[in-house]
Amino acid sequence: MQAPAVLQFNTGYLKQITDDTGIFQHTKFGVPDRAKGYTTDDNARALIAAVLMYRQNQDTASLGLIHTYLSFVHHAQNEEGNFRNFMDYSRSFLEERGSEDCQGRTLWALGFVLSHSSILPDNLLNTCRYLINQALPHIAGLRSPRALGYAVIGLSYLLETPGALTYSFPYPHIPSTEEERDFLPEAYIQELIESVALRLNDQYNHTKGGGWNWYEDSLTYGNSMLPWALLKAATLSGNPELRVTATESLDFLISMTFAPEGYYRPIGSHGWLLRGGKPALYDEQPIEACEMLLACREAAAVLQEPAYLKQAELCYAWYTGHNSLQLSLIDPQTGACYDGIHSSGLNLNQGSESIISFTIAHLVTHHE
Repeated sequence: MQAPAVLQFNTGYLKQITDDTGIFQHTKFGVPDRAKGYTTDDNARALIAAVLMYRQNQDTASLGLIHTYLSFVHHAQNEEGNFRNFMDYSRSFLEERGSEDCQGRTLWALGFVLSHSSILPDNLLNTCRYLINQALPHIAGLRSPRALGYAVIGLSYLLETPGALTYSFPYPHIPSTEEERDFLPEAYIQELIESVALRLNDQYNHTKGGGWNWYEDSLTYGNSMLPWALLKAATLSGNPELRVTATESLDFLISMTFAPEGYYRPIGSHGWLLRGGKPALYDEQPIEACEMLLACREAAAVLQEPAYLKQAELCYAWYTGHNSLQLSLIDPQTGACYDGIHSSGLNLNQGSESIISFTIAHLVTHHE
């Protein structure tokens, strides 16, 4: 296995596939595919990437991207508080409500923004608080395990970050109206996180057995968000059972996604892994490496186990060439990230999900 490529991180490509509406969903190679429009999924995750970029340098360009992506998310929220997802190039949403995963991913992003309240302007933070408050009544009704996992992670940031739950004012302010007093109720959010985590834990206990330590009878996409969510919930609640489930399921996922040769190999999207079967080898998706990296870093911190940091480093190395093809997924000319690994080679398209995933992975890994 050749050594991973050494690269100079470049934020230019993320900016190139973003216009004044938001980040484009797909590209034809490196050119935005306007026919495919935009999604809230991508703009929410791009918001996370832009906050990490701003954390690095606190530059005007990154702050501008934060405004653009947050504005998209705000426009995506309907009157009931749910988020629409698909938007065409004429800026028309194509649905009244997006998928459950879209709801969860958006809450993840908004909570992440609030976890950086010490460096971001109050008006942006207040927008995030408003959007979460409007979406809060719908979380308990979600059924998708991944949507619930994303939501738990986003809401956990609110309880972990001092001052995240209350509107910011440039002067001392005491909540005086009933609406202000009921805004983002801490006790309710704590209870919601715990109840959702227990639902996931019950699903795990119902499904596991015979060496299959997972929440469903298949491993598909976004797997690592489930143990990551339970790690956060266990930390907030002190429930040791959640910690055990998170550890068992993450270790099982690691056993299924790291090759014996010592590199990360995510479950392929062409077939996934069904219980009792063999994992599909291709396509390998950049988002999986990013989310597994984040889950492993959380595990290293919560469980005080440095071995998880080694797994996180291997997830990052997947992008730079330590993978099944021994090829870097990063375009050295533009800093773009290819859309994945096919059986025949790299997917030469360079869409938003890929560059967002790599940007998050890089900036989390190299944050000082």
